[in-house]
Order: sequence, then structure tokens, then C-alpha cells
Amino acid sequence: MRASPFAAHGVGTTQPKDHQAMSIIENRKAFHDFFIEERHEAGIVLEGWEVKAIRAGRANIKESYVIIRNEEIFLFGMHISPLTTASSHVRHDPVRTRKLLLHKKEIARLIGKVERAGFALVPLDLHYVKGRIKLEIGLAKGKKLHDKREDEKKKDWDREKQRLMRTQV
Repeated sequence: MRASPFAAHGVGTTQPKDHQAMSIIENRKAFHDFFIEERHEAGIVLEGWEVKAIRAGRANIKESYVIIRNEEIFLFGMHISPLTTASSHVRHDPVRTRKLLLHKKEIARLIGKVERAGFALVPLDLHYVKGRIKLEIGLAKGKKLHDKREDEKKKDWDREKQRLMRTQV
């Protein structure tokens, strides 16, 4: 069997699974308020003006949340500010509900965990994968106030250790 003439240049070959994702927005508040148990990557159904605005860095996922309806997953509250230069003939709704795209088996597993185990779905990160915009959602359990205080103390102690190590060396 003869090798493809494009194989030497990487064209037509399969890419490794661990491709680098370029982050657009990270939801740091989610890590403060929740314990993240699992992470899943989902595609988002977007309009053209939304893609342009996201590429320009005009999106916010801090106050957004994920809901399951009729065995489909939706993202609520993600704010995308429209660009004035992108399609002026379209009425823009910056906080419209956006559908997330996952495999049926993944959706079924997530539904089971959310309904039975008391988990919540939280948007964690908006990023590019091979030029496409993806959303990383996390299966999360809420933190209590004492857990948040404990995390804050741990961060302060780690910072203090770094400061001490820097002064000693």
C-alpha cells in the first residue's frame, strides 16, 4: 500500500486528541462557588454576528448558567455585546438562550447526575478548538461558606510561602 503524498506534510492525517485550546473567557467565579467534579466540552449554536463579537472579545459568561430542557442542554445569561460594524440589519439579542451541542449519551449521563445526585451544570470556559468556539461546562456541587473561607486561607498561605521563598533565595 502506497502512502498518501500529503501524509508527510500532515495533511489528511488524524490529529492527536490532546490539541491545545486557546481560551477566550474563563469563569473564575464558578471555581470560587463550586467544586468541579467533571468537565465536558460542548459546541454552541451561534449566529454570525455573535461569532464576530466573541472573536473581538465582547462576551461574558460570569452570570450565565446551564439548564436541561426536553433532553437538550441550553445556556442562559451569556452576554455577547454586538459589534456596530457586524450586520446592522439584524436585531441583536445579547442574552438570548443558546443551545449547547453534546452527544446523546453525554446528555443522558449529565441528566442523571443533575437530577439524582444534586449536581449543577456550570459554564467554565469559552475557548477555540481548531478555529471553532466551544464551551467547557462543569458538573459541579455548591460550596458552603466555610469551604470558601478554607480555600481563601489556603490561597493566602500559598502566596505567603511563595513570598517567603523569594526573600530567602
